[in-house]
Amino acid sequence: MNYEHAFVCGNPALDFAATLRARRTVRYEMFATPDRLDAWFLESGLVDEIAPADEADVEQAKEVREAIYALVTARHLGQKYDEGMLRRLNRAAGMPPATPQLTRTGRRTEATAEQALSTVARHAVELLGGPDVPLMKECENPECTRVYIDRSRGMRRQWCGMESCGNKFKAAAYRARKKTSPRAAAG
Repeated sequence: MNYEHAFVCGNPALDFAATLRARRTVRYEMFATPDRLDAWFLESGLVDEIAPADEADVEQAKEVREAIYALVTARHLGQKYDEGMLRRLNRAAGMPPATPQLTRTGRRTEATAEQALSTVARHAVELLGGPDVPLMKECENPECTRVYIDRSRGMRRQWCGMESCGNKFKAAAYRARKKTSPRAAAG
């Protein structure tokens, strides 16, 4: 069960919010089924084992994801938070989180979808109430709606990730330069 979700945003809550891709265009839903939600929780590293989610867990996850996205967007743009979105996020964050346990072989975290979702919501609370807010940027790919934490030197990062967006735009810019170069026009 590996769907290879992307974790390029620098914070689990931002990566979670990015599971609805291309919000301004074709909108691609990463949580189409319960097993895809389970896969995200496992691949994120927040849990080592997840109890199988059901459709109700998926709907709850989508609601919390949209609350995170709305609140991150508002904070990033310097706008007021929507009260309904605040309540939704805080309700999820108030549920029991995934709790790591020490075992003979190291740390292990087993959780239900609700516990894992609470953990994601708590990451969102910490992000939005913490020092990383000025480091939040939206990817410069006009089709991408990921918000990421820019910890690059001089805060000059433009893309959520080079593999996901940066390489596409660098290649497109190169092709455009080649097409409009004097040598290309003469040929």
